[in-house]
Amino acid sequence: MTFPGGTSSSDRTTPSGGTSSSDGTTFPGGTSVSRLSVYSGACAADGLAGGTPHLHTASAEAYVVVGGRGALQTLDVRGPRETELVPGSTVWFTPGTIHRAVNHDGLEVVVVMQNAGLPEAGDAVMTFPPEVVADPVRYREAAALPAGASPEEVERAVARRRDLAVEGFLRLAEAARGGDLGPLRRLYADAVALVRPNVGRWRELWERNVAGQARHTAAVLDALEAGDAAHLTGSALMESPPEERWGMCGHLRAHDVTRPAVR
Repeated sequence: MTFPGGTSSSDRTTPSGGTSSSDGTTFPGGTSVSRLSVYSGACAADGLAGGTPHLHTASAEAYVVVGGRGALQTLDVRGPRETELVPGSTVWFTPGTIHRAVNHDGLEVVVVMQNAGLPEAGDAVMTFPPEVVADPVRYREAAALPAGASPEEVERAVARRRDLAVEGFLRLAEAARGGDLGPLRRLYADAVALVRPNVGRWRELWERNVAGQARHTAAVLDALEAGDAAHLTGSALMESPPEERWGMCGHLRAHDVTRPAVR
């Protein structure tokens, strides 16, 4: 298993020299990066502080812990487990792994996501109870945060959404501990039904942000093998300022790596 990402590149340079216009990510490996302060409010269902359990349907995710301490609760077909998180912990998980960040004391994480653009386009599905996940209208209503609301109103909505997802997660984990994977498999089927209409648009994002970088690297290797250094003249420094967001697991300082400033 490789770390989320793979190849790397700078600005979309051509092996024959110069730069071409890039409408995809220029961040290494077609990944995206954000800094996460995991929510500290306690969940009504079990009293634990932390984020909203969810899974990604197409993208792997990595946590690099930079401060505080906590745990990562996960669930897949092998059952539920819990991994301690302390500064220096580096863990990653594949699509289909339900994950919940638990905050014991000021947990701070750098998050690296595979397939920049896909998670932002709805790759994640939260673990609401099955009657909600099976109904696209109810799911969208449960997942949505109020537009134009005050920070206090949004924070309350985030807590309600998190509590509902934890309720569903606990039911899934209990069934899996008892050897019944039926609820988890039904969640997977419902998650695929929810995201399936988006796959055509996701494929365009992936082609631009990930596959394009792999093709570019292949061209660079061809140039190096031929002794051609022209592509190095297209080197550049890029920067993406942080944007504050309400995330599923905590307060995010995200970076739009698909439209960086070229310095």
